[in-house]
Amino acid sequence: MLATFVIFLREGIEASMIIAILLAALERMGQRRHFRDVIVGVAAALVLVLAGGMAAYLTIRTYAGSRVQTIFETCTYLLAAAVLTYMTFWMRNHAPRLSSELRQRTQEALDGRARWGIRLLAFQAVGREGLETMVFTLAIVFATSTRGVLPGAGAGLAVAIGIAFAVYHFGKRINVALFFKVVGALLMVFAAGLLVDAVENLQQLGWLPLLTHPMWNTSHVLSEDSALGDVFHSFFGYAARPTIGQAVVYLAYLTAALTAFIVVPWRRHAAVRRTSGAAAPPVPSDPPPPSWPPDAGTVTS
Repeated sequence: MLATFVIFLREGIEASMIIAILLAALERMGQRRHFRDVIVGVAAALVLVLAGGMAAYLTIRTYAGSRVQTIFETCTYLLAAAVLTYMTFWMRNHAPRLSSELRQRTQEALDGRARWGIRLLAFQAVGREGLETMVFTLAIVFATSTRGVLPGAGAGLAVAIGIAFAVYHFGKRINVALFFKVVGALLMVFAAGLLVDAVENLQQLGWLPLLTHPMWNTSHVLSEDSALGDVFHSFFGYAARPTIGQAVVYLAYLTAALTAFIVVPWRRHAAVRRTSGAAAPPVPSDPPPPSWPPDAGTVTS
């Protein structure tokens, strides 16, 4: 439940940002008549993602307990971990420029066949978030069970909608860069857990016959089948009988990913501050972190 909560919270916030930026740009350009086209594009993307996710889940469930299912689950774990890692670093680097990039694409869409251009832009932007969410959700379902997926997803979306409501109706603003940095670090822990599940499957398939000796057995203390064990397994990658290979992959990934995500940018910024000198004006290494919602008054046509 915790994993799906964080996933749907992040994706819900990002989708809300995208829709808000599109609507704000259209508002400033005097193109309110295209609001409906944004909604049509978003709805089409959601329908496609839901249909694709259900089809994939029902198809693979027909092979329950077979080698085919294990292979498909392993591919899903690896794909989800790769996409999570790429998505987290991409958002860290593009969050300061996300608003301007979407405004530019909105203007380009209006310069062409406006109605279809706006629909396609909304479909593409929200559809990408939906496909990512579908892959992550399938990975969670395969790694644990379905019992906590819907409550976690519903709670995450509810909180995301609540944040969006507070932002627009009460004038609150959030630091987008800080939000995605914190959530991104949490999702890397989740990605490490997916890699642990992938290693377990690879060892069971005989495709990774290395470091397969279990390090310990804590099933009598915290079983993976228990409610708490299921939460720890789905989000933190907890395993009652972890092999040496699982531990090596988990620690190696977290060390490399979190160092690249947090420590390296911090050291780069510190070095820039030291070289700039006390009397010299600061040299910005990145655009200033944006706040959300976007200010429609700053959208230029």
